[in-house]
Amino acid sequence: MDEDSALSAQPQAVVVLSGPSGSGKTTVVERLINESPVPLLKSVSATTRPPRPGEVDGRAYYFLSTEEFERRRDAGEFIEYAEVFGSGHWYGTLKTEIRRAAQQHAWAFLEIDVQGALTVMRQYPRAIGIFMRTPSDAEFERRLRARGTESEDIIRRRLNRAREELQFADRYRYQVVNDDLDRAVREIVEILAKQESELNA
Repeated sequence: MDEDSALSAQPQAVVVLSGPSGSGKTTVVERLINESPVPLLKSVSATTRPPRPGEVDGRAYYFLSTEEFERRRDAGEFIEYAEVFGSGHWYGTLKTEIRRAAQQHAWAFLEIDVQGALTVMRQYPRAIGIFMRTPSDAEFERRLRARGTESEDIIRRRLNRAREELQFADRYRYQVVNDDLDRAVREIVEILAKQESELNA
């Protein structure tokens, strides 16, 4: 298979999960990888930020230099990319991640922000978009503060970003409220099972 054919290879489905920081995405994603009724292959994002302690290249992220990221971006190798929180660090999803899922006969599973998700869903109109939210703004803020890892300025920026992202929630096919972890995971499992039945109908 040549590179053009490989890049155009399609997985059985593309699943896009988004939600504000603090909505519980990371924990839900870990559960879904193990409990999904369909094979999910989690996309590994590329980033220009340096690795944190314990992060392994190719597992946590693909850690790229700014020059390498720009080269790949200019070559059209990304499905989506963006600079996050004005940090100067870039993040993006490589097209090869979609190919990797197709080669493993799995559903490509992208956990990305709203901006990136909207770009992906434009390119893959049949993508299964799931927006995860907290029960309320107050609960979202409580979860952010409970982390105890971010400055007041970052918390405020994340709160503002979350309010902006919520305006796009109706662009997703599904919305899931993470008021109870087990229930939220179960709801997404049911969504994926329903989509599998429709694909195989």
